[in-house]
Amino acid sequence: MSAGLFSDTLAALRAPRRLIPILLVSAPLVAAQASLSRDPLAAPIGVLMCATFALVAPYLWRRWMPLGTWPEKLVRLAAYGAAGGAIVGLLGLALPRLLGVGTTFLTGRESLTVSLALFWVGGWGLGRDIELERTLERERARADALAREAERAHLLAIRAHLDPHFLFNTLNAIAEWCREDGAVAEEAILRLSSMLRTILAGVHLAAWPLARELDLCRDLFELHRIRDPGRFSASIAVDGEPAGFTVPPLILLPLAENAIKHGPAAGHRGPVEIRAAIDGERCTVLITNPGPYRGPRPGGEGVSTVERRLALAYGGAASLALEEVEGATRATLTLPARAPQESV
Repeated sequence: MSAGLFSDTLAALRAPRRLIPILLVSAPLVAAQASLSRDPLAAPIGVLMCATFALVAPYLWRRWMPLGTWPEKLVRLAAYGAAGGAIVGLLGLALPRLLGVGTTFLTGRESLTVSLALFWVGGWGLGRDIELERTLERERARADALAREAERAHLLAIRAHLDPHFLFNTLNAIAEWCREDGAVAEEAILRLSSMLRTILAGVHLAAWPLARELDLCRDLFELHRIRDPGRFSASIAVDGEPAGFTVPPLILLPLAENAIKHGPAAGHRGPVEIRAAIDGERCTVLITNPGPYRGPRPGGEGVSTVERRLALAYGGAASLALEEVEGATRATLTLPARAPQESV
């Protein structure tokens, strides 16, 4: 016997949706066997027959029937039928004779025919049901793996998600600053280097501290302020203790980029703010930028990327909402305290 397949079949049979019908069929048979047969061993034989049928028949079906060509299936079907006949004959004829038990309710000639039919049909029904369930589980796992692979591709793409126009302008500005203001150029290079190093590290992680994510957003804001000093103010604050609270890497970066792109970079005056509140059970992050919320923008991928990543990492336990609040745009990200599922 394949111990792994038998153990898996046994575990599947313990599921209430299978165990209850098995008991509902077996209990009356055993009760009838005990009440209609005078021998005290009749009831144990009935229990043994029902238990063996329920355990062995679906296992044999799963072991022999699912795979192969039709000629092979016919041979396996014959083997399955012969095995059923052998088991019914052993338990219903040979064992009672060996124990000196006379004819009982389940071991009579007509009853053995019914028992054989129950073995064949019950094994087919249970085995096929278990196999279909396992196939569905494998397909779901495969779909989940494909979704996570797609998520990994999204993470890899995030390395280049920084607005190329902004990045090139920053590099050009650094080239100018190298001639005019070496200190500013050095600050910009260090800030840009730190930011890119953090992004590259985050791509290969399943989760990292919230504090590191906020530091990355802070670097992004500072880079924009170096390029365009005086255009906007930015602040990041945390209410609560962030230590130990982890988030999917780069989950806030697209939202922080959008806050700059559709706020100060679009000509709206006002502060850009990130506020994180941790209450032990969850973390709520508010990202606010000047300018009214105009709804989903054609071609925009930042918000949809964040939503897909939240679904993969937390199922339905995390949420993202965008709204207009007093003429400003606010993104509200709600994350549970549990660590995100591994997605890369």
